[in-house]
Amino acid sequence: MFTGIVEALGQVKSFSDFRLVISGAHWNDLKIGESIAVNGCCLTLVDQSEGLRFDLSEETLGRTTLGALSAGDSVNLERAMKLGDRFGGHVVQGHVDQVGEVVSVSEISGSTVIRVRIFDGGQRYLIDKGSITLDGISLTVVEPSGSEFDVHIIPHTWENTTLKNCKPGHKLNVEFDVLAKHVEKLLASKN
Repeated sequence: MFTGIVEALGQVKSFSDFRLVISGAHWNDLKIGESIAVNGCCLTLVDQSEGLRFDLSEETLGRTTLGALSAGDSVNLERAMKLGDRFGGHVVQGHVDQVGEVVSVSEISGSTVIRVRIFDGGQRYLIDKGSITLDGISLTVVEPSGSEFDVHIIPHTWENTTLKNCKPGHKLNVEFDVLAKHVEKLLASKN
């Protein structure tokens, strides 16, 4: 489980044959087999001799933006939450629900506003002031309308995540609030 608070920016060193290698994260106590969120996708660390290496499945490549990565691309990184740590974001599983698309990027009163479009019936999870995860970043839904919504990005988040690379048409990994999904399932089972 994660919180959606990005700990580091990494850089894709190589990506081929379902193997992704990332450099730039300098954690001394990593263990093979631990979970790390890469742009919001929970991946298992399998080697760290030449950077952080992850093996990806076809399911992961088909459901996320990871298949479009190439050498030199920046990625958001977060280690799995430790019991007893501060809980700075919201409950994030690292299980991407769908790929969304940036509609627009603008500035309002010192913040950057990104308008995002989602697909495939995810609109039911868009609650004004509710939680959403975009590329592994815990954010707040603002002014949802149909399949679109805004997120307001403070300068710190803008500078320390991959969001600064967003332009119209940019694809983002979207994870809806897991609590909303569980409530929906529980209510549906009562009928």
